[in-house]
Amino acid sequence: MRLRTVLATLTAGLAAATCLSAAGPANAHSTSTGGSAGPTGAAHACSPAVTLDGFSDALDKTTYQGTYVGNLSALAVDGDGTLAALSDRSALLGLDARTLAPESAVALADESGAALDSEGLVVDRDGTRLITSETEPSVRRYSATGEILDRLPVPDSLRVAPAGRAVSNGTFEGLTLLPGGRTLLASMEYPLAGDGADTVRFQTWKRTSTGFRLAAQYAYRADAGLGVPEVQAIPDGRLLVLERGFTSGVGNTVRLYLADPRRATDTSGIENVTGQDGVRPVSKTLLADLVTCPTLGATAKQAQPNPLLDNIEGMVVTGRSGGALKVLLVSDDNQNAAQTTRFYSLRVRV
Repeated sequence: MRLRTVLATLTAGLAAATCLSAAGPANAHSTSTGGSAGPTGAAHACSPAVTLDGFSDALDKTTYQGTYVGNLSALAVDGDGTLAALSDRSALLGLDARTLAPESAVALADESGAALDSEGLVVDRDGTRLITSETEPSVRRYSATGEILDRLPVPDSLRVAPAGRAVSNGTFEGLTLLPGGRTLLASMEYPLAGDGADTVRFQTWKRTSTGFRLAAQYAYRADAGLGVPEVQAIPDGRLLVLERGFTSGVGNTVRLYLADPRRATDTSGIENVTGQDGVRPVSKTLLADLVTCPTLGATAKQAQPNPLLDNIEGMVVTGRSGGALKVLLVSDDNQNAAQTTRFYSLRVRV
């Protein structure tokens, strides 16, 4: 999906749509997009591999049928072509893929009815939703209407201390199905106690006739001071990985990497991954540091090295365009007046 179409529609009418409750008019920006070799493509380039097509703030600080449209931590393409957007405050929103207008809201809860810190999302081939919570952490399967169907096993070491070695608010942030739909992969946001300072674990599960079983685990080395908020598989089996950090008074760092787990060491039986243990981590190549993207007129509500940046946390591959992947990102505003719910449309050449 390109925001060129989205933004034209939003400018024409979304601000007045009764399904949105906003503090002001919809704020959406885009520019025409030429080929990557032409002048327009060059003007919108974040790097040789990544081009910014546009962004939209139209859903910032809005509500839909009493549900706050924000705190967005993950995106997925549903089977009917709509977008699913996950709030980390226990809500799953359905969005129109063309206009981004909310069309549905489903409340989520754990087995006792308590709220989730819901972070990662996959829409499975049968329409069920695989959703992570970083509280325990957990991966649960939900029906499209929010009923819990079952729960996947999680290694003890990945549980939040004292049950395991994970830090609170630093567990399963990203979730993706690899090509073919037989392998599920979740990314931890931050390292386990005893692992290297910037080494996070990627956990996988294999699909069986009765569900998912635990499978290989890999080490991924993030840049110093950054965590991993999202991971998305691409058709050739590699991964797009977001790395993110925040410095008060400076703003966000957001980098997009291409990663390949296919030759990485299985670390499921290795207690401590320190960088001195012969472990081969997931290989990675920088695609773009988003601080280098054009601003396209974006404004920020707090200090940022580029006013386009915010707390980017969700990512989904929506298709292809001229040999490039179409990628949609979204920022988590934390229901905070100083942050913005912003969608970003990228073309990524891998």
